[in-house]
Amino acid sequence: MNTTANMNGPVVIAAGGTGGHFFPAEALANALVARGHRVALMTDARAGRRTEGVFATAEQFVLPGAGVAGRGPVRAIKGGLALLKGAKEARQIMMRLRPSAVVGFGGYPSVPPLLGARLLPKSLRPVIVLHEGNAVLGKANAFLARFADAIATSFPLVRGLPMGAQTTQTGMPVRPAIAALAGEGYAAPEPGDPIHLLVWGGSLGARVFSDVVPAALAALPLEIRERVSVTQQVRAEDIERVRTAYDAPGIAAELAPFFADVATLMRDAHLVIGRAGGSSVAELTVAGRPSVLVPLPVAASDEQTANAQALEGVGAAWLMRQPAFTPDALSALLAMQFTDTGILTAAAKAAASLGRPNAAERLADLVEATLRGGTQGAYSASKSSPLPTESSASNEESRA
Repeated sequence: MNTTANMNGPVVIAAGGTGGHFFPAEALANALVARGHRVALMTDARAGRRTEGVFATAEQFVLPGAGVAGRGPVRAIKGGLALLKGAKEARQIMMRLRPSAVVGFGGYPSVPPLLGARLLPKSLRPVIVLHEGNAVLGKANAFLARFADAIATSFPLVRGLPMGAQTTQTGMPVRPAIAALAGEGYAAPEPGDPIHLLVWGGSLGARVFSDVVPAALAALPLEIRERVSVTQQVRAEDIERVRTAYDAPGIAAELAPFFADVATLMRDAHLVIGRAGGSSVAELTVAGRPSVLVPLPVAASDEQTANAQALEGVGAAWLMRQPAFTPDALSALLAMQFTDTGILTAAAKAAASLGRPNAAERLADLVEATLRGGTQGAYSASKSSPLPTESSASNEESRA
């Protein structure tokens, strides 16, 4: 960072996508605005302009861009050109905005704003802060890390970080309603009481859960099955099929493509079944809920498997890879969990031990400390760092 940069300029937050990809950005923006900072949003077409929340009254810029990982050569080239076009637009916008900092949350929507910031004249260049929400450094962040003044992580160990990278474990910012669940505790179902199961699968739901979970529950012993109540995120086109699958064995189920009040559902849940994205895992740990995690099998860096392994390693979750996620295997696991509920209580306690409900404030602390930190960057060999680094990050190569 050049000390002649505009330290009173807005903090540009670079984030895109939907659902869990955007919640951390909103949480940080709320924390920064509460401290008197101005914020601006640079995002992609999937997220579009925000008409509610903290960004509704902020300057917003929708930039071109597309992912390149996992695509064919032609699409990868087109995606790369779109990212470069977006970086050029971001640079032009920031020449006017004169931001004090740019904070990126990973994924291709972060590339144009952060690359555009790096292409500014040195006298106008803002500090650059990256947030990595997974236990494996994402491909976009792996590219951008060389430009970063600070790198925040959700996990104590992150594979794929470059040698010498300065990191601070802030945790993953979560929605305020989820953060409010921290410390409320967990009560396993008593014998004969209802068992509340929450099944979610990302912003659009996941068909594998619609295929597997109803059959697994139908195979449970009657004395367990008649106690189960399911709340499940289901794609709109699958709702009638899934409803029929639950009605046949007499299982109570609430089905919808989207649930607005996730915090209440999480509070009531005795067990959660879902994917292992960074935001989902953060919400599970903040709320202190046991889970069965089925990583998305096509994730570019297999980061969801690494996230699930981090929870499974401390006894907070059960990892089931999708090929092994069958009705028989899930039914056997659920029968064990619902028979000996002390297992769920122990997993909930382990999950809560990993939760960081103040992650948004800690990330805001890091942004402010980096603004005060002069020219030290993420690769600096200096002993000083914006905030004390809480743990050493593993430098293994990121898995493709």
